[in-house]
Amino acid sequence: MLKKTLIFFIIFMIVVGCAKQTDQAVTIVEEAPLLERGKARKEFYWLDQHNVTVRNEWTQRAHEVSGQVYAEPTEFSEYVSGVKTKLDTKDKVIALTLDACGGETGSGFDEELIHFLITHNIKADLFINARWIDANRDIFLELAANPLFTIQNHGTEHKPLAVSRRSAWGIESTTSKEEIVEEIMGNQLKIFELTGKFPQYYRSGTAFYDDVAVKIAEDLHLEVVNFDVIGDAGATFSKEQVVDSMKSATAGSVIILHMNHPESETADGVKEAVLELINLGFQFVHLHEYRLK
Repeated sequence: MLKKTLIFFIIFMIVVGCAKQTDQAVTIVEEAPLLERGKARKEFYWLDQHNVTVRNEWTQRAHEVSGQVYAEPTEFSEYVSGVKTKLDTKDKVIALTLDACGGETGSGFDEELIHFLITHNIKADLFINARWIDANRDIFLELAANPLFTIQNHGTEHKPLAVSRRSAWGIESTTSKEEIVEEIMGNQLKIFELTGKFPQYYRSGTAFYDDVAVKIAEDLHLEVVNFDVIGDAGATFSKEQVVDSMKSATAGSVIILHMNHPESETADGVKEAVLELINLGFQFVHLHEYRLK
């Protein structure tokens, strides 16, 4: 099944939702453009020979990883060995990570939240699931084209990652190393085909893993990134709860939020909290600007 998929390109409440920065943006961009759905580029990436070669190298790596022998798992949680949760720095910087989980109840788009980030020049790393991309292709392409955002891998079917049957918050995990590779690589290739770039970081559906799954992701040249601050609990927090949670961030914090529930109070909370954090001297950076721990 993995071979066919590759050939044809392919954490309680979180599941509900599913070079340093030098001039932090209290500067407001005048009439910052919102995403223009009707004008989204239909062809964002052209499959030139170089990128065919790169894609084939990733495909070959996936086959090799699927054939490797791994030890039996000893952990299963959001914080197993190898999962990164903070930036390794004492600088007053924070990484905002926004999940877009996809699926029947998770494919919305919080335009108010994204508009705020664009208007205030706030960086964020977007962890996007393949199903969300399929439901929001034009929006995805606009987000991918905006240098404020990086596109990261949130899985293909939004599954916890394990080599044997487990579950997290009612969602069944993958059950083999082959399924883990498929869950990672299906979306990895999809994002590459649309953007010409492979994501550098991975976060599973539910943010649960066993330790073998984390090693497999690393062997696929991805860092597994979770968080130390739960910003909106799967887009279920009230505005006040979002603000209080985000304000608990410290130097190097990674905050998880959701960008796929416009009906939630996440945007209202983020708008207040971000401005307060800036006033406290924090800057917002991308994950790749610092080592992770």
